[in-house]
Amino acid sequence: MIDITKAKIAFKEYIKKYDIENPKIKLKIAHIERTSQIARKMAESLNLSKEDIELAELIGLLHDIGRFEQIRKYNTFVDYLSEDHAKIGMDILFKNGLIRDFIEDNKYDKIIELAIINHNKDKNMLPKNLSTKEDLHVKLIRDSDKVDIIYILTFGDQKTIWNSDDLNKEKFTDEIYNEFIKDHNIIYKNRKTNADKLISHFAFVFDFNFDYGLRYIYQNKYFDKIYNRFNFEDEETKKKFYKIYEITNNYIKEKLKG
Repeated sequence: MIDITKAKIAFKEYIKKYDIENPKIKLKIAHIERTSQIARKMAESLNLSKEDIELAELIGLLHDIGRFEQIRKYNTFVDYLSEDHAKIGMDILFKNGLIRDFIEDNKYDKIIELAIINHNKDKNMLPKNLSTKEDLHVKLIRDSDKVDIIYILTFGDQKTIWNSDDLNKEKFTDEIYNEFIKDHNIIYKNRKTNADKLISHFAFVFDFNFDYGLRYIYQNKYFDKIYNRFNFEDEETKKKFYKIYEITNNYIKEKLKG
C-alpha cells in the first residue's frame, strides 16, 4: 500500500536538515513537488491503475532526493563535476534505509530503485531487460522530470540554474552544437559553457516517451518563452540558437500531428 500523504510528510521532515533559504535548495524542493504532481497527471492521462498512479507520484517525490546532499557538498547541480545525484539518492534511500520513512511496503523497491537510478541517464544507457511495469515507471519519471526542468528554464533565475549572471555573453561550442544538429543527443561531459547546457535542455524533447509532456510544453509555449529570454551578443551564436529553437519546435509539431 502506498500512502502519499505519509510520503509527503516524510519529505518535509527530510529537508528540514538543509538550508531551505539556499536558492538551489529552494529550487529543488519546488521542482520535486511539481514533478511528483506531473507524474501523477501523466499516469492518469494514460488511464493507469490507482496503484501505478500513486507509485508514479511517489517516485516523483523521491527521484531527486540526492540533490540536497549534492548541493550541500558541492554547491552544484552538475553531476560530472560532483557525483551522480541519482546514485546519491539511491544510497540515501536504500543503503541508509530512508525508503521505509516514505513507504512501509518493500514490494515496490526494485521499481523505485530502477526509476531513480535511470531518471537522469542518457537514453542509450537505459537497461534493456526491464519488465513492462519497470519500463513504464522509468519512462514516466524521465518524462515528468524533463517537463518541469523545461518549466524551470522558462521562469527560473539564471544565476541559480546556470551559475551565470548573463548567458547572452556566452557561446555554444562547436562540439555540442554539432551533437545537437547531428543526432540531438548531447554528451553532458562534453559541455564547456553554460550556453552548451542550454542546448542540452532543448535536446530533452527528443527523449520523450509520452505525448502528454510534449503537448503540455507546446501548449504553454515554453520553448518560445525560453528562446525569447535570450539575445546572444555573438551573431553566430544568435543564428545557431534560432536553428536549435526551429528544429525543436518543428519536431514537437510533427510528433503531435499524429
